Amino acid sequence: MTGISPQELVEHALGSSRSDHCVAIVHDSMSANLRWANNTLTTNGVMHEVTVTVVALHGIREGMAAGSVSATAASTEQVDRIVGAADAAARAGSPAEDAADLPTGEAAGDWYDPSGETSIDVYADFAPALGEAFRRADAESRLLYGFVDHDVTTTYLGTSTGLRLRHVQPTGHYGCTAKPTDLSTSAWVGGATRDFVGVDAQALDAELVQRLSWASRRVDLPAGRYDTVLPPTAVSDLMIYAYWSASARSAHDGQTVFSRRGGGTRIGERLSDQPLQMISDPTYDGLQAAPFVSTGSSNEIESVFDNGLPLGRTHWVRNGVLTALLQNRYSARLTGQPVTPYVDNLVVSVDGATGSTSDLVAGVERGLLLTCLWYIREVDPQTLLLTGLTRDGVYLVENGEVTGAVNNFRFNESPVDLMRRFTQASATVPSFSREWGDSFPRTATPALRVPDFNMSTVSLAT
Repeated sequence: MTGISPQELVEHALGSSRSDHCVAIVHDSMSANLRWANNTLTTNGVMHEVTVTVVALHGIREGMAAGSVSATAASTEQVDRIVGAADAAARAGSPAEDAADLPTGEAAGDWYDPSGETSIDVYADFAPALGEAFRRADAESRLLYGFVDHDVTTTYLGTSTGLRLRHVQPTGHYGCTAKPTDLSTSAWVGGATRDFVGVDAQALDAELVQRLSWASRRVDLPAGRYDTVLPPTAVSDLMIYAYWSASARSAHDGQTVFSRRGGGTRIGERLSDQPLQMISDPTYDGLQAAPFVSTGSSNEIESVFDNGLPLGRTHWVRNGVLTALLQNRYSARLTGQPVTPYVDNLVVSVDGATGSTSDLVAGVERGLLLTCLWYIREVDPQTLLLTGLTRDGVYLVENGEVTGAVNNFRFNESPVDLMRRFTQASATVPSFSREWGDSFPRTATPALRVPDFNMSTVSLAT
């Protein structure tokens, strides 16, 4: 960033606001990407964006009102317009039910450090290997399609109560789909990374080759319940939705699967007889996330009044027991539970579980191996019943070996119910949700074996 610094934008916003209190958040983002189709690189680019969010807090007779405005900005004049709009929104607002004193503090030691950066050079090792994968795919009548993105976003948060916080978040993800030239089937692999170190395009292609070879035999199966192995990718597809649905406020109001019959939440209830753990931890190795609350709006799980609140390790499920739900300070007052805010990562594990997806497959006499899920939608919030489709590879398992590919299905399942019904788990590994990974890439999950996964109907999707 040239000219005015992000720190100066924060200070200018705080100094310009005419409200009683103010929060200013600057996101300084750089990203680099590559896209390819038909074994040819199609686009690449580097982008830079600065976004300023101003939250104005204005005292009115009935309490405190909040007004929040976000826009791209790179000058004090642009920031002035954002501040003016936020101040006006706060003056015209209604009392905020989540009103609370802003956290206090001082400038963090790295506050004055420059923003993190990225460039196309992050693909210095990946891009040549991708070219080799293109040549191999051409020679073997295979088509590759995919996208990689690396983003470094530096967040600067300042408050009128003295807090000055900074966090640098590198985020990368990759995905590649392979098809034979007759387009008769497809396979996908993908993952997340902080820096693209060790991400090998030729290794990804080799995995795609194996999956396409499994599809050389096609078997049509009817809908039904199948002994199913969900790889970490598919497990993250489902568990992220469970995490996003774990609002303490909604549970307290009787609206979700985490509501206790008769009133209150299910905190303290057993969800699984297995030693299942579900945690979020901003310091988790490889999945590091922001260690403080940073939000431009209040909702069921976040509050603008909590901006700057420190985040730590939270056990959502411990040894199969629900131990916490997503709580801001306001919902914690309602439920009488500790404040456990949203953290931007999720780790699911089962104590004692070892091995890989392949090891789970080896124990299946006849069943299915999924690749990933997509078009996931909620059917019933009271049970968190979800529906969606399988995608890019559903494979038949016979006597512990993959013997062919089968048709796609629509599924109906609840991730909370799966916590109760799964019978085996692999070791936990970094994973990437095909459905939600663009917005929530920091997950680590095991593969799970579910003896009766519900494939409710056959899908014509290919």
